[in-house]
Amino acid sequence: MTKHVTIVEDDPDVRSLLTRSLGADGYQVTALENGDGIDAMIAAGHVDLVILDIGLPDVDGLTITQQIRRNSDVAIIIVSGRGDLADRVVGLEIGADDYITKPFEPREILARVRSVLRRDARARCGTPALSEHHVCYEFDDWVLDATTHTLSDSAGRPVVLTSGEYRMLEALVTRANRVLSRDQLMDACYGNNAPAFDRSIDVCVGRLRRKLNDDARNPRIIRTVRNGGYIFATRVTRI
Repeated sequence: MTKHVTIVEDDPDVRSLLTRSLGADGYQVTALENGDGIDAMIAAGHVDLVILDIGLPDVDGLTITQQIRRNSDVAIIIVSGRGDLADRVVGLEIGADDYITKPFEPREILARVRSVLRRDARARCGTPALSEHHVCYEFDDWVLDATTHTLSDSAGRPVVLTSGEYRMLEALVTRANRVLSRDQLMDACYGNNAPAFDRSIDVCVGRLRRKLNDDARNPRIIRTVRNGGYIFATRVTRI
């Protein structure tokens, strides 16, 4: 099935370049100059990946990313003229799957799009064993459903996870009370499609802690092991 990529970019030249490049690579492309209507498109299930410029004139791309992440785990690539490490960290912390700085070559954006979509597909498909039997993991006041790839609180309310967040949480939950290095988590989450940003694991852990209400200054659930990695330090029950 043809993947649908939506571009949100106010610069007509960049918008045109992305539209041509992605269209020539076989993607269905919708190009927007602002974020109006993007939530409705995503809610209707018409978008597989969003390429989002930070420097939009009305509502900036970071705010739009946060709005999308409240209700959807659709893949997001941020495109920005800001190349500082702090900007990349912020973009990833609020839920982007990748971050590309301008100027860029069309081949780079195509490679990043393919990589993010492969990671997203891998996370959604899961493993055959999980598809045959409904498997859930219960910990603290949370339930992780490994069949539907959903996280729910004690009242059954769902918590939106990106594909990367789900893979990370699944890796930690299924190896609870074992120290996992960043390399092990990178492999579990991304396999051969690891993102170029080398702090992506730490950023993803930070996002998960916030969603699990796990105090980053004194975490109970996902703990940092100095020079070791991370440990899921709570009891997990398979149900």
